[in-house]
Parts: sequence; C-alpha cells; structure tokens
Amino acid sequence: MASEQLRILVTNDDGYQARGIRALAGALAAAEYDVLVVAPLTDQSGVGTARAGWVNKPIATASEDADGVTYIGVDGTPALAVTMARLGIFGKSPDLVVSGINHGFNFGAILHSGTVGAALTGATQGLSGLAVSIGSEDPQYLDVAAEIAVELVPWLRDQPTGTVLNVNVPDVPKASLRGVRNARLAPVNPSRLKAGVAPTGEPIMILRDPDPSQDPESDEALLTEGYVTLTSITGIQSHPNTTATHHLADHLPDLPTT
Repeated sequence: MASEQLRILVTNDDGYQARGIRALAGALAAAEYDVLVVAPLTDQSGVGTARAGWVNKPIATASEDADGVTYIGVDGTPALAVTMARLGIFGKSPDLVVSGINHGFNFGAILHSGTVGAALTGATQGLSGLAVSIGSEDPQYLDVAAEIAVELVPWLRDQPTGTVLNVNVPDVPKASLRGVRNARLAPVNPSRLKAGVAPTGEPIMILRDPDPSQDPESDEALLTEGYVTLTSITGIQSHPNTTATHHLADHLPDLPTT
C-alpha cells in the first residue's frame, strides 16, 4: 500500500460541500489514504489565515457522508478548521494538510487566499501542506487537479516539516496541459483585483484574468501558457534586520538595541 495510511486533513475555503473538496477528498480516499475532511460550513474565500471569534466560544459543526468519506463543516475559517483538526478534536491529528481544490487560481499575491492560508496555518503547527487551485470558478476538470494533488502527496511526505507548495492547474483536459513548471509568485503589483461598478451603482472589486505579460517565470505568466505551476512558499520566517536596528539606535539613543 503506497499510502502507508498517512492521515491527510483535507480542507478548503469554498465550503465543505463544494465540488472541489469532494473531488479532492474522493481521489485521496481512492488512493487509500486516511482522509479527514474538515472545512468551513460556508464560503470563506479571501480570509487568509484568520481565526477570528474562536476563543472560548462554542463552534457549530455539521457533517455528511458521501462516497465513503465524512465531510465535516465548521462555523469558521479554513485556518480554524486546520487548528481544530490539529488539536485532535475530530480524532487523530493529521500528518499533512491538503487544501482545495479551490475554484479559481491562486497566483501572485496569495496573502489573502483562504486556501493557501489553511496550508500555511498547518505549517505553523508542524504540518506540511499543499494548496491546490484550478483555473475556473465553474471547473470542468477537477479530476485532473485531484490526480496531480494525489501524485504530490508522497513528495510532500518526504519534505522537511512545514513545507508548503502552492499548486495551480489550468481547467483543461489532462492531454491539453503543456507540462509542469516551477514558478515564482507573480509581482504583487498590479493586484489580481480591478475596480468595477455594480449595476446598482456601488463600487465592486473584480478578479481579473491572468496576464501573460508578467514575469515569464511567474506563476501568472506560466498559467496563461497552459502549464501546471508549483511554487514553494513559506509561513513564518525571521532574519536579523540590522538596518532597522541601526535606524532606531541613531534616532532613539536611550533605547537599548542589543
């Protein structure tokens, strides 16, 4: 058995009833992994790593079974779902986090993505993770993205603890994919958002399509060319910043800076 009964937490930000999470969990279960699904009750897109409103408060849950998998919904964010699972609230704590399949790409400025936020939250709690997205709000080839995710799990298992990989898959048949590329995150500017006006006159923000004019080695540019993109991202890192320390020492000489 190739899976060695790894316990994989599957979560997302589209909600526990979304088609993407059903395709992902089903594929991982078919590969004989021990699958634990815990995800938001409702769409929590764009919440990043937020866990607001959880301290000392009861958290509502719901569950339903489908194709041999139990899907648990929690009244909260993806990061909260990961934290609850990691604490063992739903049984044995997982070994890895696989978040997705998100309906729509997550490239470039992924700071606010709940899909990516779930994987990063796992990394801060001693778990490695995948964040998997597909290039459509109404995806037709979820099976392709799910297959890629399943194939990446053995690799992820062997990486250092806290490894996070952001995976984007074009929504096309497998035969139409041009290949797989390592990619940088696209430049933060311009943002993935653009301004718009609703029919009622109020301002709205709209997700724009990927722009092929970006850095040719970026996830954004490569996705427009039809590649699956893999981008390693990190959670919380620190390093000395001597410039800032010297600035404070110069401007606040009475403040110890060592």
